Amino acid sequence: MPLKVLSALDQARTQYYHFKATVIAGMGLFTDAYDLFCIPPVMKLIGRIYYDAKDGNPGVTPPAVISATVAIALLGTVIGQLVFGALGDRVGRRRVYGYSLILMIFCSVGCGFSICRTRTCVLTSLCFFRFLLGIGIGGDYPLSATIMSEFANKRTRGSFIAGVFSMQGFGILASSAVTMAVAALFNKFADHDGDDSISPLNTPEAADLCWRIILMIGAVPATLTFYWRMTMPETARYTALVERDVAKATSDMGRVLCDFDLDTILQDTEALHQSVLPPPPPPPPIYNYGFFSREFLRRHGAHLFACSAAWFILDIPYYSSTLFQSQIYKPWFPPANHVNAYEEAYNVAKFQAIIAVCSTIPGYFFTMALIDRIGRRKIQMIGFFFMAIFLFALAAPYDHYWYNHTNAWYIVLYALTFFFSNFGPNTITFILPAELFPARFRSTCHGISGAWGKVGAIIGAIGFLFASQAKNRENVQSGYEPGIGMMNALLILGSICIAGLVLTYFYTPETMMRSLEENEGSGNRVGEISELPNTMHKFRGSSSDVSHVMSDTSRISSSGSFFINSPRSSSA
Repeated sequence: MPLKVLSALDQARTQYYHFKATVIAGMGLFTDAYDLFCIPPVMKLIGRIYYDAKDGNPGVTPPAVISATVAIALLGTVIGQLVFGALGDRVGRRRVYGYSLILMIFCSVGCGFSICRTRTCVLTSLCFFRFLLGIGIGGDYPLSATIMSEFANKRTRGSFIAGVFSMQGFGILASSAVTMAVAALFNKFADHDGDDSISPLNTPEAADLCWRIILMIGAVPATLTFYWRMTMPETARYTALVERDVAKATSDMGRVLCDFDLDTILQDTEALHQSVLPPPPPPPPIYNYGFFSREFLRRHGAHLFACSAAWFILDIPYYSSTLFQSQIYKPWFPPANHVNAYEEAYNVAKFQAIIAVCSTIPGYFFTMALIDRIGRRKIQMIGFFFMAIFLFALAAPYDHYWYNHTNAWYIVLYALTFFFSNFGPNTITFILPAELFPARFRSTCHGISGAWGKVGAIIGAIGFLFASQAKNRENVQSGYEPGIGMMNALLILGSICIAGLVLTYFYTPETMMRSLEENEGSGNRVGEISELPNTMHKFRGSSSDVSHVMSDTSRISSSGSFFINSPRSSSA
């Protein structure tokens, strides 16, 4: 018979705690987006503060330094996803969840609280703390997705996991809002008339405090949710299926879900015990294979490949979106030598806010609204298809038209690539690994899939940034070498999206409206309850006796009386 506590979770109505868990779990993704999108304006400020003006233009952070700053954070994210993902399956989601949040809080403050004032020391310190911050953010990916998937019911599970991921959109918006507010405040009180007045070629020392404040504010949202994250119970699926303490899983869910029927679940357990007297000896678990085994590869290898490959493919074009941002700035914002440091940072943040409001956040909302109606697989295919279409539309006439005609249609096409990445593979690749694998491998597999995604992000953000430079040296931006050209780079990115579409069609399964146990494809069942404490016989479904029963039935975990049977053996 199916494990009652898990069936009750799948059938539970949507209630307040589901929304609370979405916000708590989403704060890591919020911090991730805040950190990623506040770096472009921060780098503008650092360039003006620590690099000298040349030829009538303000100082600029070299491309190699910007690339190193981005790559070091993404590398940390890869490590964090692998390490925290594995720990989430070994010691529990809740136990390591707090550590990733503490690391994010500490490193967000550390990124801005550099004790140095020299260029080398400041950049070294920034990269060090961004690497550690990346580890914390990476650890939050598999834990947040797994926790939300294991708390949610099967009818709205996709929407709630998408809701967790949509916190990235609000992180982008918060990053832009904070940057604009801080920059505007510093600009208002800056000296505009004195001997050391602020100008396009002169940046006051106060600007060194401005970028530090922007980075450190990123720690505030994570700090505010620390208490609620620490008081969250362990997920019922981890407690019941991995720790094999069904009674504790039932008790934990009864504390947070108001309509969770403890009495019925425990009465069913007692009835099952009485129906199998005398109890048969417990056979060993059938599914005793490890992660590094042929059996795991046979059962789950194709799904792990599909999740990892799709995330890898998606993040290459998604993180390469900065390639043509500078092209958009030109007709809509004044050049750098016409504005001061604060105004330039303000304009960059303003542009990011516009894109977030017009395309990124609506993409998340469309996914939340439709994912449990049309399915994950279809949304991912739609996203890859239209991303390819709009990238080809940007690529084909780029050299002959877009390069000299950056108009509103160019921005619309750019925004639509963001919309269909979020109403598409960017959200779905976060959801599927949390639904396809057994509970004891779920966090690990999500971490592996996400780590491959961040490898693709490094290729997109760094590799294509350099590869997209013009073929002729006279048209190459300062600090770069000649590349394959923007048109060819965009054509390759569009082709990569087509590869993602093909991969999704052949390898990605549908998980909509199915329980996690059904999705993993192994037909996990609770077979027999071979040994129960004597106190279970005395229990008669009274809520006042629940805590007494819980303490005794917790020994079930150590006795190994709950085990997993194959469909064939369970039907026998």
